[in-house]
Amino acid sequence: MSSQKITTILLDCDNTLVLSEDLAFEGCADLINEIAATKSVPLPQPFTGPSLITEFVGQNFRGMMVSLQKRYNFSMTDAELDDYVRREEDVVIAKLKEKLVPCVGVDAVLEKLAKEGKYKLAVVSSSALRRVKASVEKVGQDKYFGEDVYSAATSLPVPTSKPDPAIYLHAMKVMGKRAEECIAVEDSKSGTLSGTRAGIKVVGYVGPYPEEEKEHMTQVLTEAGAVVVMRDWSEFEGVLERIQKGEL
Repeated sequence: MSSQKITTILLDCDNTLVLSEDLAFEGCADLINEIAATKSVPLPQPFTGPSLITEFVGQNFRGMMVSLQKRYNFSMTDAELDDYVRREEDVVIAKLKEKLVPCVGVDAVLEKLAKEGKYKLAVVSSSALRRVKASVEKVGQDKYFGEDVYSAATSLPVPTSKPDPAIYLHAMKVMGKRAEECIAVEDSKSGTLSGTRAGIKVVGYVGPYPEEEKEHMTQVLTEAGAVVVMRDWSEFEGVLERIQKGEL
């Protein structure tokens, strides 16, 4: 394979940069159960943070609500949905501001990349922009990205969610980058599909998953298009080198 000049590294936020999924889904589950009660939706059992993660990891709240409306045959107006989306943001941001920590090892990688100055760094997330910015600010990572923080829920003319590639296509357009000069790092199937569908080489990351799920998630991300899957951020430098050489 021929060598590849990578200029830009696009990073998912939740459970790639910061350990936010457990906190976010915990708040999300409470709100979804409230909505189900209000709409008289006969849930087999109330949602919990872990059960939501199993089903919807990588999707934003709006995407979850669209899926749940189809599954349980209930509806809400656009105004209702917008109101619930705002409430979910508030609940989750409060939890993140209280307890959020970075993913293990990522800060050292970001610091080294920033010091070398060879790559443009950006965040590309399904989550609301307010939440993503609150997350990277809370853990002190905002200095690495400046204004290059992109949200499928907020940055697009029509809100969407990964696995739709729209947010990656938008981020590349705004930054004036081509897919072949970018790589993305993703921890979920939907995120990996999103990057791959945008023509970007995706590096999978399964670090935050429980030990017993890591092997299965490695397979899931590989099947979704990841060219390689990392268990730890300490592997990233070697992975980037292999991509640059055209080995991946």
